[in-house]
Amino acid sequence: MTGRGLPWPGGDGGADVRGGVGAAGSAGDPPAEPTGDPPAGAGDRFRLRGAVAGDEPVGPQDDALVERLRRAVDAVEAPDVVLAVSRSGRRTLYCGGTAAPPRVPRRELRYEIGSASKAFTGLLLAQLIQRGVLTGGEPVAACLDPGRRRERDPVTFAHLVTHTAGLPALPADFYRRALPAWRTNPYGRYPAERVTDAFLRHRPRHRPGSRWQYSNFGVAVLGHAVAAATGTAWEDLLGAHVLRPLGLNGTALKAQDAGTDAVGHGKDGRTPTLFFDAGGFQAAGALRATPHDLLTFLEAHLDPAGSPLADALRAVRVPVLRRGRDHRHVHTVAWFRHPTDGGPLYFHSGATLGQQAFLGFRPDTGTALVALCTRRFRARDRFVATAYGLLAEE
Repeated sequence: MTGRGLPWPGGDGGADVRGGVGAAGSAGDPPAEPTGDPPAGAGDRFRLRGAVAGDEPVGPQDDALVERLRRAVDAVEAPDVVLAVSRSGRRTLYCGGTAAPPRVPRRELRYEIGSASKAFTGLLLAQLIQRGVLTGGEPVAACLDPGRRRERDPVTFAHLVTHTAGLPALPADFYRRALPAWRTNPYGRYPAERVTDAFLRHRPRHRPGSRWQYSNFGVAVLGHAVAAATGTAWEDLLGAHVLRPLGLNGTALKAQDAGTDAVGHGKDGRTPTLFFDAGGFQAAGALRATPHDLLTFLEAHLDPAGSPLADALRAVRVPVLRRGRDHRHVHTVAWFRHPTDGGPLYFHSGATLGQQAFLGFRPDTGTALVALCTRRFRARDRFVATAYGLLAEE
């Protein structure tokens, strides 16, 4: 699967569409308001060579990287911070934070990745298309309501995954329903049937495929539509076609307890938050994973050869949409793509009510970066900028 002839807005080159409002990877994440590890500040470090853990960094270049990671952990100012870097398959992790180290080492916990889950959803769709299970051009309403009269310009799976379906960030009645649990569990109050019903009631203002607007709503609908079209639950599809083939045993949709899952915190960095419940928005933001699983996921994108998902991994690097002034915003079906002097940088960030995540990789340098923290996004937050800077400077 290369992207040619597929129902993405523009195939290999990427379609030109008008852009909506939305920050790369963070727009539309859970609304903020109705609108052993070392002691704090010290961090720990260790080096992985292949599957061998516990080696100390060696050589001046290793020391320089560890120092950069140490400074980045301090800059984020969160109770728990994990920065994980892979260079040509050689891994370096640095953990720290403002809180006392948890009982389970930070590097072994699972973290909520919010909207970065969409990178997994995009890869799943690409794999199902590669295997001939789907085409990407399926009309969504017909999948969710087979007896429905077919529309002249139907929203398709391709529109949903590229945020060009004409849907808002969240359903119109989301805020009213979420308000009673605004600070604790807003998405959990909006189950799957409400997501699909809201989509079937929605009337787009613009022709599908003509405008871009980041939409948690749209990707959530995609998960339910793919499940309906295949007759298989989205989480089962994800496990069978992405997680198990890539060996991601530390990735899940639901939390277990503080022994396996990191605890998030509010904007103050002190108040614990509940484990995130994505409700009917699983495909848009339900995943939680260990730092090593996330590095494994990114390393597969850097070196698809030999992977059971090789063609799909290559496909999700192909630009399918360009927007904005001078077409400077480029998108694939799974990633935001920015230029660097050496080649493209791919990334996606995400946030929940108490955690943040950044995933990115650069094929030109063979580098992957995972950044995780257990503090809610706040004004002038430095987390995403710090993580992005680390990868851009590679």
